[in-house]
Amino acid sequence: MIAPHQIPIGTMAGKGPRTAEYIAAILPHGFECFQINFWKTLDGVKLPKLADDIGRVLAGSEAMVSTLGVYGNPLGETAADTETVRAWKAAIDNAHLFGTDLVCGFAGRVRNKPVPDSIPRFRKIFGDLSRRAADRGVRIAFENCPMGGNWRTGDWNIAFCPSAWELMFDAVPAANLGLEWEPCHQMGQLIDPLPQLRKWVGKIFHMHGKDATVYRDVVAENGVDGPVPFAFHRHPGFGDSNWTDIISELRRGGFAGSIDIEGWHDPVYKGDLEMTGQVHALRHLQQARGGAFVANPEGF
Repeated sequence: MIAPHQIPIGTMAGKGPRTAEYIAAILPHGFECFQINFWKTLDGVKLPKLADDIGRVLAGSEAMVSTLGVYGNPLGETAADTETVRAWKAAIDNAHLFGTDLVCGFAGRVRNKPVPDSIPRFRKIFGDLSRRAADRGVRIAFENCPMGGNWRTGDWNIAFCPSAWELMFDAVPAANLGLEWEPCHQMGQLIDPLPQLRKWVGKIFHMHGKDATVYRDVVAENGVDGPVPFAFHRHPGFGDSNWTDIISELRRGGFAGSIDIEGWHDPVYKGDLEMTGQVHALRHLQQARGGAFVANPEGF
């Protein structure tokens, strides 16, 4: 297993029925954990079989499954949204087979309505899901991605800013509800991530390893709603964040989770350079956590 007091660093591995095969292909690069993520539904994947397949791949290694993830809109009322809720329930029921107690995803949203209008529906859906999870020793964490939405309107996720988090956790004050946080999405809202991290670290159950580059000159000239993009998602090590400071604040706050790199967004290290970027991010984050664990001498 990973050394005590270390924060495992891995990557997202959402390849459906080929997930175990994908993990086998990238495991030699040194990833220490994997988030098994799904888009909206399980798409026919049987979680017990997938758990067995992944278990065989990871056998003999020190790597582990950090979380399961379901990314859809569980607050919606379409047939697809109902399938997302079913996927959440299945992930909660089967998390133990993967050796994890954590399921992550979007909080969802009542479409095209202001954030507060989603809270009654959030209370209903995640009141039920949080109780189901608690009965099984499972925690739930919400990703902080706006998915193109804002306070006034959106299609996917209300869990993108502190004011929304306060409404959510007040509506469902369950100890097993928390955040899946990353600095990238805060930077894309021109929020300074470090003060926010210090304030909310006790509610952060999982981290996505994704960074951002913000072009302040573009903001100064065109604003944030003009025709020129002002922020780009990056692999850690290529963006603006100081991950040494971020990991220090996680340690100071007692963070006991993992960091899983969220790839496939970097505008430069993509395509044939995707895994080059992800492995660079892995090495960068490992160094930012202090490098290799070194045990203190006994008796001193």
